[in-house]
Amino acid sequence: MRQKRVKMIIRNKNIWNKQETEQGRPKTHPDREETVPFGFQQIPKTEKVIRTTRHFNRVASKYDFMNTLLSFGIHYLWKRTAIEMMHLKPGDRVLDVCGGTGDLAVLAAKSVDISGKIIIYDINRKMMQVGRTQRHRTAQRNRIEYIQGDAESISFADEAFDAAMVGFGIRNLTHMELGFQEMHRILKPGGKMMCLEFSKPTASVFRWLYDVYSFHVMPLLGQILVGSRQAYTLLPESIRMFPLPEALSELLRDIGFHQVVYRRLTNGIAVVHVAEKP
Repeated sequence: MRQKRVKMIIRNKNIWNKQETEQGRPKTHPDREETVPFGFQQIPKTEKVIRTTRHFNRVASKYDFMNTLLSFGIHYLWKRTAIEMMHLKPGDRVLDVCGGTGDLAVLAAKSVDISGKIIIYDINRKMMQVGRTQRHRTAQRNRIEYIQGDAESISFADEAFDAAMVGFGIRNLTHMELGFQEMHRILKPGGKMMCLEFSKPTASVFRWLYDVYSFHVMPLLGQILVGSRQAYTLLPESIRMFPLPEALSELLRDIGFHQVVYRRLTNGIAVVHVAEKP
């Protein structure tokens, strides 16, 4: 049954077009609880945090290894590019929302130097614990602070940070727009917000190959190396439910950001958005 479903997904030429119209919107019914996307499923919104926490607890110990394997190491280049686009300065205070194991935070720590401050803010304690115990780049990691909290209700005062960033995490929130609103709130005027996320490849042939890889190879490797096929089926599904670059740019402007720009990386597999709080 699972293989039949995957084959149907691969054959469906409208797989990306479908998400252009839905874009992760909550759905309501007069007689039912509000539902939100969890991959291609619609689930009660009260379940999403529970399911997402369970998902990341399952993959945390091999999260960085799998990222490197599945992206062939290119994710490091994406993250360096994203940090460079933020133009961080020594002394900046930076909040890494959904920061997990801290790859972006480590790069940002180098940019803000010892006079700056980097805080990882993530709801998943296990992901942060994995990051804290890593033995590479210990000088930068020792300067990072870790706070467990909900990205939809950030426990910092207004205008407390010079920059806020989120890498491959915003699509896992129950209400993505609340996460962006909170990042806007905690930024100082002139502060930068950066979002690095997966997106739709621009070339049609490459897009087809990417779909085959996403729905066949990634779940198989997840089953073999992590013991969870479902975890690496959810990943490509959630990517295809995420807003495309122009739609996300419009959302950021509606929230109150300006000077919104984006850059496609590796034929559009990943996209960096950078925006400023007026």
